[in-house]
Amino acid sequence: MAELGAHLTAASPGDDRPSIFEAVAQDSLMAAVKPALQHLVKVLAESNPGRYGFLWHWFDEVYVVLDLLLQQHCLARCSASFSENFYGLKRIPLGDCRQQPLATAGLPKRQHWKSLLLLVLVPYLKGKLEKLVSSLREEDEYSIHPPSSAWKRFYRAFLAAYPFANMTWEGWFLIQQLCYILGKAQHHSPLLRLAGVRLIRLTAEDIQALEKRSAAAPSSQALSIKARVQAAARKALGGVAFSLSTGLSVSVFFLQFLDWWYSSENQETVKSLTALPTPPPPVHLDRGATSALLPKLKTVCPLCRKIRVNATALSTSGFVFCYRCAYGYVKTHQRCPVTGYATELQHLLKLYSPES
Repeated sequence: MAELGAHLTAASPGDDRPSIFEAVAQDSLMAAVKPALQHLVKVLAESNPGRYGFLWHWFDEVYVVLDLLLQQHCLARCSASFSENFYGLKRIPLGDCRQQPLATAGLPKRQHWKSLLLLVLVPYLKGKLEKLVSSLREEDEYSIHPPSSAWKRFYRAFLAAYPFANMTWEGWFLIQQLCYILGKAQHHSPLLRLAGVRLIRLTAEDIQALEKRSAAAPSSQALSIKARVQAAARKALGGVAFSLSTGLSVSVFFLQFLDWWYSSENQETVKSLTALPTPPPPVHLDRGATSALLPKLKTVCPLCRKIRVNATALSTSGFVFCYRCAYGYVKTHQRCPVTGYATELQHLLKLYSPES
């Protein structure tokens, strides 16, 4: 336990390895952004389906394209994904590198494209697989298939195997994180190993190099049209990345709160908090007398003991009578005939049924 506690504490000044808390936090950052953006698109689509409906229908594809452009920009500019750069981290190739490259130097092409595909493609395919499993489960429960259908046998076997495959996938990540905590691995995620990189903290030299790159803007007069277009695209992506990083530093808690509020696991809690309370039944003045007045059949008037005609309720008590019976009784006694509550003629409410 002492060894585990020592590894969980903050790293020493000479150690460039991020703590497990920093590594896990940067992983969860983008996972919190997507549900919040998805809810925003849903609100827009519901408010104006003709204009924004396609965004909701193709949200996963639109998001993966934006994510691809953003991650490509960050990897090319600072050798890190958007969330890694947000937490002051960068990627370097695996190996015994004594002279670590600056963040502005970029990754080698092989590690760059591997990182890009694993950052963007794996979450997209995993989300699509989860939606497919959910739809297959609904189809298995509510649709009718022939008992000997080969397709039914196949997807039932797939549904039976998916929980074990998902448990193996999550267990792989958990074991990798435990090895990282104990200092037995250079990376906390198997995806980093597949990309051939590891995470380290940004140094003072990295920060200075990033600042110099931002300040050094090439003259637009000496550039060709193609170079100007590329520079404008890079500048636009840089502006988007800067806006996101600045906005997320203020609103990351709000985004995580939205993710929690609109999660499927929290919907029952939300409904219980926002549901209207059930009104209590009327407090009868004399339970014995009122129980004797009420007929066994709900369609019978408590006064005339016949099937109600022109059903009318008293707003003071909620009981229903014939209009003629209730009108005559209230006019004479100014109270409810069942509960004895003080009642006036304006408290008579005519009930309209679809048949009438």
